Amino acid sequence: MTKERVLVAMSGGVDSSVAAARLQDQGYDVVGVTLHLWDYPDDGSVRGRCCAPEDQHDARRVSVHLDIPHFTFDRRELFKEHVIDPFIDAYLAGETPSPCVACNRSVKLRELFPLADRLGAQLVATGHYARVERHEGKARLFRGRDRVKDQSYFLHMLREDELARVVFPLGDSTKAEVRAEAIARKLPGAEKGESQELCFVPTGRYDAFVAEHAKDRLRPGPIVDAEGRAVGEHAGVHGFTIGQRKGLGVALGKPMFVVGLDAATSTVRLGSEAELLSTAALLDGVAWSDDATFPLEADVRVRARHDGEPAVIDREIDPRSGAEVFVARFRVPVRAVSPGQIAVAYRGDRVLGGGMITRAIAESGAPS
Repeated sequence: MTKERVLVAMSGGVDSSVAAARLQDQGYDVVGVTLHLWDYPDDGSVRGRCCAPEDQHDARRVSVHLDIPHFTFDRRELFKEHVIDPFIDAYLAGETPSPCVACNRSVKLRELFPLADRLGAQLVATGHYARVERHEGKARLFRGRDRVKDQSYFLHMLREDELARVVFPLGDSTKAEVRAEAIARKLPGAEKGESQELCFVPTGRYDAFVAEHAKDRLRPGPIVDAEGRAVGEHAGVHGFTIGQRKGLGVALGKPMFVVGLDAATSTVRLGSEAELLSTAALLDGVAWSDDATFPLEADVRVRARHDGEPAVIDREIDPRSGAEVFVARFRVPVRAVSPGQIAVAYRGDRVLGGGMITRAIAESGAPS
């Protein structure tokens, strides 16, 4: 009998390596694929990061160790178009983007399916900490067992037909268990460090990255207090995020937070922590599970490291545009709801979908 072939996305890291090894143990015909997305200097100054120069080499080493075929595909232009450029545009617009969602939506997973078809693979596997379960014959997305590492938030946009082809071998494991297994298997790179930053901004200085890549588009402007009085100046709204307290460049004698970013006037508005609370959020670019019905009651996470708050999501008419929009109304006001971030709806561990936050609402009633 011909073994079922599975394409495994291999980054050269511990997670994808263990995922490939587990699938091989289960009897699958495993093919490793690495997407070349971003270039770092090859002088050794950047190591242990996704897409760093040694990562493709490490993925090949693991493939040789497991005796499986390995292919690398150049997707740098696609990554720039769908991740890097929108990332820069968002910060210049006063938003806080979620590039990992954009990458999975438009580059990684969406590229892996057609590559699987080309390579004759029926399934696609990744090292994400998430789970797919079948309910009434339908594939559904669930949180991973390791709540700290859970990555279901970044995969909320996957359709049922895509989930039916996806395998997450690490979904029922913890990171500690995966690391120990990699060491026990003597996989190349088993003790490799783990990055906590974006693959293309290893320093974590997003403002510096935007400034470097958009020098001619930066606009300095005023920092104003709650009454609209200028209390300082800044080099561009790209250097601030909603809820930020430190590094404001001004001292007003009391705790102040970034509560508003107006890219049109290049104004940064400061206020009290109470002004960070929002009762609702407008969503765009939504992707819902095929069995989601509205109004939808769910726990909504407004950023990757947010535990979530109970909310009701429904269609409403936006008085600004007259268009029908989705609005998530929270049972309890939520802190620092930021345009550009992704709101993802959960019912227990089940992912119901989500969309990009375009506006935070700090009052009851219709969007305003």
